[in-house]
Amino acid sequence: MLLQPLFVSTGLVAIAEIGDKTQLLALLLAAKFRKPVPIILGILAATIANHLLAAAVGFAAGDFLKGPWMRWVLGFAFLAFAGWALIPDKFEDEEGPRQRGRSVFLTTLIAFFFVEMGDKTQVATVALAARFHEVFMIAAGTTLGMMIANVPVVLIGEAAARRLPLKLIRGLAAASFAAIGVWILVTG
Repeated sequence: MLLQPLFVSTGLVAIAEIGDKTQLLALLLAAKFRKPVPIILGILAATIANHLLAAAVGFAAGDFLKGPWMRWVLGFAFLAFAGWALIPDKFEDEEGPRQRGRSVFLTTLIAFFFVEMGDKTQVATVALAARFHEVFMIAAGTTLGMMIANVPVVLIGEAAARRLPLKLIRGLAAASFAAIGVWILVTG
């Protein structure tokens, strides 16, 4: 299926991102600045840059890991992501970024780009690009998943974040990652 990489990456990241530290950052920025458009555009720009880079790394890794190694490495990586998804994220900087003469867009862009470094969704982007050997479809899908998870938080704010059943959502994300890991190991 031509669009499978897009659908899989969108769904995985949209679920895995709920309750993640980048979603907490989106909530923090929305509460602090109360300017949703530049925050959303900053999230979009940062995610595109970060996930294109991650997908390119995954594409290169896919070339390196041809054959049975690819199946084993990626299968176990997704099983590890399943365990990782069960661990709640904590955003360490409780006061949040300060607006020292910078625009809300630039503050969001920089904060999101660096907070996403090494995050499970970035690592998943690498693994998905290695698995599907697609850069743009995976980057588009993971970016779309990030936006699906973060835009409502920016628009609705803290009231919605308090009502989300984060344990259930982390469980669904873990189950999704585990299912893909098992699928990779079984189907090769």
